[in-house]
Amino acid sequence: MIGRRLAPIAALLTLGCAAEATPEPPAPVLALTGRVVDAAGVLSPDTETRLTGRLAALEKETGLQLVVATTPDLGGQTIEAYALALANGWGLGDAQRNDGLLLLVALNQRKVRIEVGYGLEASVRDEDAAVIIQDIILPQFRQQAFDAGVEAGVAELVREVTPVRLKEAA
Repeated sequence: MIGRRLAPIAALLTLGCAAEATPEPPAPVLALTGRVVDAAGVLSPDTETRLTGRLAALEKETGLQLVVATTPDLGGQTIEAYALALANGWGLGDAQRNDGLLLLVALNQRKVRIEVGYGLEASVRDEDAAVIIQDIILPQFRQQAFDAGVEAGVAELVREVTPVRLKEAA
C-alpha cells in the first residue's frame, strides 16, 4: 500500500528534476571562415569583398567585430537560437566586453536576425535592430536584391556603433 502512494510522488520528483535540466545550446552549424560567411550563396564575390573590407575597417577603428552570415536552412532551430549558437560558438567580439554583432540571413525560412552582444545593447537596441531589418534590409530582399539589402543593413549597423570607441580589455 505504501509503495502505491509513493509511486506518484516519485514520478513527480523525477519530472521536476527533468524540467530543471537546461539543454546545451546547439553547436554552430556553420564554420567561421571570415567576416562574411555566405553559406547560402546569395552574395556576389564583389559584395563579399566590399563587406569584408568594411567590417575589417570597423574592427580596426572601434575594436568591434561584426560578422555577416547567410545559411540556406536553420536545421529546425529558431533563428534566435541559431544566431546565438553561431555568435557564442564563434566567440564574436571581446569576451570581457561581450560586444560582438552578427547579421544572419536564413534563406529558406526567409528570416533575418541581428544578434547583439550585451556590451553593445546601448548602441544597438532591439528596437534599432528591428528597424534596420524591417525598413532597410527586407525592402531590398523583397526585390530579390540580397547584395543591396545586406550592404545597407551593414552600413546602418556601422553607423549605429561607429561612435563607440573601446578601450583595450583589461
